[in-house]
Amino acid sequence: MAAAALRRRLTWQRAEVLAVRRETPRAYRLTLAPPDWPGHVPGQHLDVRLTASDGYTAQRSYSIASAPQRAELEIVVERVDDGEVSPYLTDVLRSGDLLELRGPIGGYFVWPDGSDDAVQLIAGGSGVAPFLAMLAHHRAAASPVPVRLLYSARTAGDIIGREDLEHPPPGVTVQVTLTRGTPEGWTGLTGRIDAAVLAAHTVPAAQRPHVLVCGPTSFVETVARDLVALGHDSGQIKTERFGATGGQ
Repeated sequence: MAAAALRRRLTWQRAEVLAVRRETPRAYRLTLAPPDWPGHVPGQHLDVRLTASDGYTAQRSYSIASAPQRAELEIVVERVDDGEVSPYLTDVLRSGDLLELRGPIGGYFVWPDGSDDAVQLIAGGSGVAPFLAMLAHHRAAASPVPVRLLYSARTAGDIIGREDLEHPPPGVTVQVTLTRGTPEGWTGLTGRIDAAVLAAHTVPAAQRPHVLVCGPTSFVETVARDLVALGHDSGQIKTERFGATGGQ
């Protein structure tokens, strides 16, 4: 039974593209309708595959940015100018097109269902995408679990999911820090996330929160190291990282 479910998740299918919406100068939100989706847990990702006329294929993984309670899927694609996949997804793909995907994939970096302990989310750049799914799930499930999100973005214009983050569900606190300039009237944090920011703006280690950190590799490694230095149990820290793009 488990093997059949795994094969189903890892079988490629052609999903209809319902919308391609630009969120920031570099990030786009794609809404997809796969014909046979088995459901996902917030934090999981999916694979997207492009196939050229000569048979050449390229594929990339994207975190699912929508709650499992929704019928459609959403992913956030950050455009990489010299990339093989993202320019097609952001510049060429249109509503009504079909896109090959498979998933959901992953079971480690996911929402800690079944626990009443506080959850601390820490994101850099487009690493906020899986946390958008978690916050949407928190709202849809009317979860009583306290959640804090600390999110580092370059500028106010680079904040992904800004509308949702400005109106978080009950029990959720969102704090954004900008690293490359602030607009007039900005009242949020500024500067990179360092040990001092973590100490002041995250759930204290004494409360033993579940901590999930997602972003560029160097960001994730630095944050995880500082959290351990602040007394957090390394076993309570889960990380998801990607390459150089999206860094702060």
